[in-house]
Amino acid sequence: MKIQICQSKEDLGQHAATEDATLIRKAIAQQGHANIIVATGASQFEMLSALVQEPNIDWPRVTAFHLDEYIGMPETHPASFRKYLKERFADQILIGVFHYVNGEGLYSQGDVHGECQRLSQLISAHPIDVAFVGIGENGHLAFNDPPADFDTEEAYIIVNLDEDCRKQQLGEGWFSTLDDVPQQAISMSIRQIMKSKHIICSVPDERKAHSVQGTLEGPITPTLPASMMQQHPHISLYLDTHSGKGLSS
Repeated sequence: MKIQICQSKEDLGQHAATEDATLIRKAIAQQGHANIIVATGASQFEMLSALVQEPNIDWPRVTAFHLDEYIGMPETHPASFRKYLKERFADQILIGVFHYVNGEGLYSQGDVHGECQRLSQLISAHPIDVAFVGIGENGHLAFNDPPADFDTEEAYIIVNLDEDCRKQQLGEGWFSTLDDVPQQAISMSIRQIMKSKHIICSVPDERKAHSVQGTLEGPITPTLPASMMQQHPHISLYLDTHSGKGLSS
């Protein structure tokens, strides 16, 4: 695992985006296309802002998948991850195809199981070249809150959000009250994320320091879902001085 501690969130975002862009260009050069996974949340602001400015990426040859979305969340809601990704990323670079997670269900109102199946079939035909991810305050990876399911082979699953996760979403300003934060989401599974050829993990802010330390220095355990990344052969973790402050070396 490559670990880089940057001096600021902006520096972190630029370094992560530079590696992201290099891997995307390499995949396109080798196979004519690239498949990526894109994360959301406050931790990805600076990285995505830098990535859309990267030159010489043939974005029409890129297919993207989305990590997670709240169940029952309309795209018009300020906290919608579909809204986030379209505004901050996809609409700025004219990407080839973006397979969004629709937490409202596509086949009929509320058919989220059908949405999980749809996305699972799609991603099985698109081996992922690079995944952009973050780590939650509770150590979650995507919306796989502790204790995470490390065993399921399903690519997308329905998950329950724990209180710490919901408090994080409130604290980041996506919702007005804790009661407004949904209690369930569709999430890409841990095993599916780990199938990615490369993982670029961007984690700024002191509030993530405890989870970062556990992810890197603790045991691999479902109670800290991001710890599974210790087993991935090609991962780069970008921290700032605040998120990396708890590391022993």
